[in-house]
Amino acid sequence: MEASRLYSTKRVQSLKPTKKIPLEEDPTKASDALPLSLHLTNAVFFTLFFSVVYFLLSRWREKIRTSTPLHVVTFSEIIAILAFFASFIYLLGFFGIDFVQSLVFRPSPDVWIAEDEEEENEVLLAKEDARKVPCGQALDCLLPPLPPAAPIVTAQKVFDEKPVTVTTEEDEEIIKSVVAGTTPSYSLESKLGDCKRAAAIRREALQRLTGKSLSGLPLDGFDYESILGQCCEMPVGYVQIPVGIAGPLLVNGREYSVPMATTEGCLVASTNRGCKAIHLSGGATSVLLKDGMTRAPCVRFGTAKRAADLKLYLEDPDNYETLSVVFNRSSRFGRLQGIKCAIAGKNLYIRFTCSTGDAMGMNMVSKGVQNVLDFLQTDFPDMDVIGISGNYCSDKKPAAVNWIEGRGKSVVCEVIIKGGVVRKVLKTSVESLVELNMLKNLTGSAMAGALGGFNAHASNIVAAIYIATGQDPAQNVESSHCITMMEAVNEGKDLHISVTMPSIEVGTVGGGTQLASQSACLNLLGVKGASKETPGANARMLATIVAGAVLAGELSLMSAIAAGQLVKSHMKYNRSSKDVSKGSS
Repeated sequence: MEASRLYSTKRVQSLKPTKKIPLEEDPTKASDALPLSLHLTNAVFFTLFFSVVYFLLSRWREKIRTSTPLHVVTFSEIIAILAFFASFIYLLGFFGIDFVQSLVFRPSPDVWIAEDEEEENEVLLAKEDARKVPCGQALDCLLPPLPPAAPIVTAQKVFDEKPVTVTTEEDEEIIKSVVAGTTPSYSLESKLGDCKRAAAIRREALQRLTGKSLSGLPLDGFDYESILGQCCEMPVGYVQIPVGIAGPLLVNGREYSVPMATTEGCLVASTNRGCKAIHLSGGATSVLLKDGMTRAPCVRFGTAKRAADLKLYLEDPDNYETLSVVFNRSSRFGRLQGIKCAIAGKNLYIRFTCSTGDAMGMNMVSKGVQNVLDFLQTDFPDMDVIGISGNYCSDKKPAAVNWIEGRGKSVVCEVIIKGGVVRKVLKTSVESLVELNMLKNLTGSAMAGALGGFNAHASNIVAAIYIATGQDPAQNVESSHCITMMEAVNEGKDLHISVTMPSIEVGTVGGGTQLASQSACLNLLGVKGASKETPGANARMLATIVAGAVLAGELSLMSAIAAGQLVKSHMKYNRSSKDVSKGSS
């Protein structure tokens, strides 16, 4: 209870006192300057506007019929033209002035309460909010007594230099309504028009509801406007993840400094050692084998025969051109590459593959698929679309179809590590690495029934780069499909190592790639945004960099295991006894 009382008196973090301002606002409105009431004045000018327009059109039609020059005007026409401009200017400047006033003048707390009472009639939203979270409707929370009204202050937004005048009393009323469930937490951004302030109010309401402190979770220093409607809903802060740099990684004759966002000790250092070994051996070669995002809807028919009819239709080469035209209407970058079908009884799974430019492309391919499904309804009216995704895609799940057919970018990356580098940098031998790879990555993974997991730790590197560059972290599942191969070459003196990754799903535009930190990491790699020369070139280059970094990570970790250094290095670099949370409080 003492903790709850402490949080209830805590100030919202975004509100920093500067000076006091009076409560009363000037009640004068722009419409008070009109001689008539606003609605009556609008009606008069509306009538005048349409009357003169009708009059002028009638006169000009008569002139055209009688071949009279249009520039010859009578006195009545001059008056009508002046009236037209006067009414047009009035309607442009004054019509809807009440709406403008509602944007200019901030509503009082009483207005919030009135709006919330009206929203109680919306049954659907009430049901969605009936849970024990800050935006809940039916929460039974015993709150400590609220503190006396705080002095009124002004606050300023962090990222846009415009001063935003708010009051702590007003914010306190909003916090109370969120806690009570009368104001949905998810609506704060739209109601306040200030994303930073909305996050601060939501955060304080959450602390009061749970009785738990969020003091270690930063609020300031982030542009909440940039994630609105794009990256995250109902934010209360952001998590800090350190970004380390591995490299330079030499791939296809170019050097890259690879950003890796991770909290795992040794990961960046180990990958960096692999990059050094690759660089000293002349660099790696990375080849893009395939580039195509997939989406597979599920449709159902009354009989298996009808499902087979559609399968034959879709796989008929004579129909491909028509389907391509329909699919490609969705985007100037999305281009249909192929269609693969699978039947389960009277259900048909249709796997579309298309190019997506520099975007990862899930939304792009989904729009194209919807176009084709709408087109097919004409010839197959009995087709029932169960879902635009039937898991035959397959997205964010380990699946053999991705391991075999590929999804996104399919890449193979290889390098020959010189024997001297294996001994001096990696501290092991070629023979030990080849044997370990066979028994661990190949035989051991087969014994475990692995699906696409014939590697040491590809997902470690993929996840770190994905978080740093704004990719979808959940797609690490299939993007980490990788088989690592090692072989002694040049009479057993040197080591040939390769990684084959059939489903790297990356993009350099859209989603989290547009955030400032992630965009900076993409810029570091030279793949920020869309390629102006060749659409899709930046995303493809990013995929080859990911494969190269995985190659470096596999090489170093396997060497550490072969040399018996894994436990020792982790005990040294990944076992800090310092409690950093105490230093931040």
